[in-house]
Amino acid sequence: MDEPGYHARRRADREARDAIIHPHRYEDVQPLAEVDDEEVSARIEVPNSVHDQSGFNVLNYRPPPAVPDENIPGAMQDGSFAQQGNYGGPTPAAGTEEAQKHHHRMEPHLQLQCGPMLRYDTCKDGIYHAFAMIVTADTGSDYSATPFMAYRYTPRSGGASGLEQQFSQSVSLQDGQQGGSSSGGEVVETVEARKIFIYHSLSGGNSFWRFKIEVKQGELEMPVHYRVNNGREITFYVPGREQNFRFVGHSCNGFSAGVDTEAFNGPDPLWNDLLKKHSQQPIHVLVGGGDQIYCDSLAQEPEMLEWMNEKNEERKQNATLSPEIRFAVDRFFFNHYCKWFRTGAFGRAISCIPMANMLDDHDLIDGFGSYDDVTQASPVFSHIGSRGIFFYQLFQLFIVDEFDGTLPHIPHSNLSIITGGPGPWVPFDNHSFLIWLGPDIRMLLLDCRTERKKTQCVSPVTYERVFAAIRALPSRVKHFILLLGVPIAYPRMVFAEAILSSKLNPMVLLGKSGLAGLAGMVNKFNHDAELLDDLNDHWTAKTHKVERNWLINELVKVAISNRLRISILSGDVHLAAVGHFFDKHYVAPEKDPRYIVNIISSAIVNTPPPAALVGLQGQLNKKTHKTLHSDGIDETMIAVFEHDTDGSKLKNPYFMGRRNYCLNTVLPGTNELEYDIRVEIAQGIGETKGYPVRIPAPGW
Repeated sequence: MDEPGYHARRRADREARDAIIHPHRYEDVQPLAEVDDEEVSARIEVPNSVHDQSGFNVLNYRPPPAVPDENIPGAMQDGSFAQQGNYGGPTPAAGTEEAQKHHHRMEPHLQLQCGPMLRYDTCKDGIYHAFAMIVTADTGSDYSATPFMAYRYTPRSGGASGLEQQFSQSVSLQDGQQGGSSSGGEVVETVEARKIFIYHSLSGGNSFWRFKIEVKQGELEMPVHYRVNNGREITFYVPGREQNFRFVGHSCNGFSAGVDTEAFNGPDPLWNDLLKKHSQQPIHVLVGGGDQIYCDSLAQEPEMLEWMNEKNEERKQNATLSPEIRFAVDRFFFNHYCKWFRTGAFGRAISCIPMANMLDDHDLIDGFGSYDDVTQASPVFSHIGSRGIFFYQLFQLFIVDEFDGTLPHIPHSNLSIITGGPGPWVPFDNHSFLIWLGPDIRMLLLDCRTERKKTQCVSPVTYERVFAAIRALPSRVKHFILLLGVPIAYPRMVFAEAILSSKLNPMVLLGKSGLAGLAGMVNKFNHDAELLDDLNDHWTAKTHKVERNWLINELVKVAISNRLRISILSGDVHLAAVGHFFDKHYVAPEKDPRYIVNIISSAIVNTPPPAALVGLQGQLNKKTHKTLHSDGIDETMIAVFEHDTDGSKLKNPYFMGRRNYCLNTVLPGTNELEYDIRVEIAQGIGETKGYPVRIPAPGW
């Protein structure tokens, strides 16, 4: 307690926690003078290689800790799964008889930091491929046997739905037992974990354990029950061989700085609604369209403050990547992920519904990839992006490149991966995924962030590889879904882009001057106008227009050649909307290969834009865009939201400024792909109203 900087770091920790709840109180952060940087630096050992990980056992140094365990719902730290995977209601009160029934201590005991989490890969040759992962604190965990997972299922043919057939018996496996068995039709598999990474925190090592799941698909949907080290059993569902998946698209799973989270009842309401839907009819995959976690608060870490508050652009861009910053960045990402991915309804959801995630900027830090080249290449900022991608791949993809490899011609642990070109600012290649969502559906999760620059979203190398994979799809596939983090059929903000990018913008000049109250007019990374990075992110931005139009034309070509109905799923903009491209000669949608609908579903947690901005988007939609007319393609938004959630008539039927997610499936009989946009009925109540949009199967 008497170490230098102890009280300052305690104060910074209290303020950082308070800032999460009341961010507006900490708009202008100040460095902590009490911290002795030289002494801290002398105590921290940092490897020379950028591939080595920070987070070291350093004598007497104590950074701001993670949020206390008692404040974190989700997997209990004693090694039980007391709340994870529980979508049927609240966990029983501690100490009650009912609680004892729910409590299953793992044996050998594991001290959980995060998990269990599920991730879907794909289906191939009738085998369903997925992964599970847990993070354990080495201190307090019993590694006398390698952590193992037992999972069991009964292949089903005909009769009841997955929810109607439940299992009452449990499976208890002795340490080291391996392989599969079958009893009365039930298949039991046991797999040992593979340790894919160790993060060395100040309190000791933290191991990442990955389990491979392979399930032979039956004729019908079936529940799969799994448990780790004889802990609590959790259930997820595997569709039948001829069944198309029921999947959810979501994005923006976190709050921006300055949002009054209490006004929205926190992050849980729509996740609770989603889990209710899952209990009524199983959801097979959670498709994360980007921003599954908001990492912008990294800028509030005490070690980051001096760099963040540097007003001289040249000094900021040339600042040395210090040992303290290396240490703080890894500490932040590890603690932040462990907290968010084991918290509340979201933590429960990802333990019983496998994820399939894609990267966007807030998974790293706000706007990464859309700033000028000098800012992107600066030592500190590029390191933030690099470590952000590393921890994104670790926690969201269960991938470590050094462990799994990156060469395209060598088999990868993930069958669905398409490795693309290298990132210009980070030591990682593009990671895109082409996944099976049933015999009639494929989805491409196109990574538009790793290779992003102000003048590029995706490199030609990646485009070549993903389009080769699309053209190789079997002829039976009817629906091809392209997952893009940012909408591509969306109104232009040309006037705002021009004003904000101008060097003579008076608000930017005043913001750079440091006048009180105007610092928020510029961002703290390169002192450009605030929100300019958001506009530069858009496909409709001036710098991306050529690439955007090329991509749409390539999609039309493959739609014609492969007889595919293409649709696009996006998020990012914190509202719901539906845009579309179509033949400018107005061919019937079912006969039109140019009929490409862009479903926009965002945000499942974050706040909607101000009503005035939503109204402005409606006005901008009235403008005719002719950039694709020479290719025979027109575009506009679709009036999906004629009525509000209470039934009242809306003046702007094109944009819905409420939190939402999208529940999707192929309709039997018609083979239409239905996107049901689930809109929050009233702020924070956790109930939704559906606005279905149906996409016809190819009819040409």
